[in-house]
Amino acid sequence: MDHSDPTDTFNLTAIGRIHSDFPDKFGIPRQPGLADDAVARLVLAPPFNDPQAVRGLEGFSHLWLTFIFHLSPCHWKPLVRPPRLGGNTRMGVFASRSTHRPNRLGLSLVELLDVDTRKGVTLTLRGADLVDGTPVVDIKPYLPWAESIPLARTGFAPDAPTQCPVVFSSAAEGVLSARADSDSLRRLIIQVLGQDPRPAYRGTEDEDERDYGVYLRDVNVRFRASPSPAGNVFLVEAIEPHAPSSRRTMQE
Repeated sequence: MDHSDPTDTFNLTAIGRIHSDFPDKFGIPRQPGLADDAVARLVLAPPFNDPQAVRGLEGFSHLWLTFIFHLSPCHWKPLVRPPRLGGNTRMGVFASRSTHRPNRLGLSLVELLDVDTRKGVTLTLRGADLVDGTPVVDIKPYLPWAESIPLARTGFAPDAPTQCPVVFSSAAEGVLSARADSDSLRRLIIQVLGQDPRPAYRGTEDEDERDYGVYLRDVNVRFRASPSPAGNVFLVEAIEPHAPSSRRTMQE
């Protein structure tokens, strides 16, 4: 007897959108929770912004968000090149967390800081690895007794990425000192650059030392890597204003 579903297509509706510190994909931590100073808001859309829909959610410290990689290409390939393997070794797409998936579905574990139901529903989140504007399709509370398995095997990604040192030029320090969010922005820059956001397939050492820019909040952080015997040190050369209207939105 054939018990398969008669349909092979399902419709998903975004229940809300993310407003985050990451206006561009470049620089977003490759996993959630790696940048604690990345704060985001999930604003639920009608009719899902009914306060009754989140009753009891404040009792949970962490949430699973199911979302759409909406800026990724619709096409997919069975093999991808994970950054953790240097961007050259190919692995099966289902053995990775690549954005280039058949249904473009993502899953992130985030910390819930606040539930605001005064005007609709807005959730304040910490540690989200989501580009600004990401559509969220579901929310589920995290249950550590059911979902935390410390002895689980983790394949080619057994450990969290190492943190590289980050230093600031005098010009960058001057910009930071004049901002109201100076401390949190500094920490966010350190958390993002310390994980080396550069493409894994950079190529030669000369290319490794070129200038890069990463958009965080309302600024463009200009930086370069400086090789040392102990590893790369990242120098923040400048922090420049970056208007939202000029933000890049291509998610590769």
